[in-house]
Amino acid sequence: MIVPVGEHDLDQVGDLEDQLFGEQAWSAQAFAELSAGPGRRAWVARTEDGTVLGYVLTGHVGDFAELLRIGVRAGAQRRGTATALLATAVDAAAADGAERMLLEVSTGNDSARALYARSGFEQIDRRPRYYADGSDALVLQLQLQPAAHRSERMAP
Repeated sequence: MIVPVGEHDLDQVGDLEDQLFGEQAWSAQAFAELSAGPGRRAWVARTEDGTVLGYVLTGHVGDFAELLRIGVRAGAQRRGTATALLATAVDAAAADGAERMLLEVSTGNDSARALYARSGFEQIDRRPRYYADGSDALVLQLQLQPAAHRSERMAP
């Protein structure tokens, strides 16, 4: 189940950050502060017993939303968790009035790049040696449809 992040989720999100991002990980406190900022929204995917499987954080400013962070526990990867979290974030951004969603992804992160490609993101820029490991960042964009247009399209 995907729900807005709660205070009781933050320790698990911090642990996942450590596992997934190592030296570039955000602490539970940093995640809490970032998710509480203006225009920010965060969700977690969790099991019935409350185990956090993954999380996503977005920011919305003006006509665009930015995917700031997404992460999924190793044992839950390749099972649709990231796809569901990303879809939740995209739908919310469109409902909030964003016209597009932007993100940055490392050229070395093949699984994330595949997820974003399947979700319709397209490359609009490249930032050389952007990450600490020297890899380039690809700037990706997804054009969003307002919620009213999506529901009309999905109607029988």
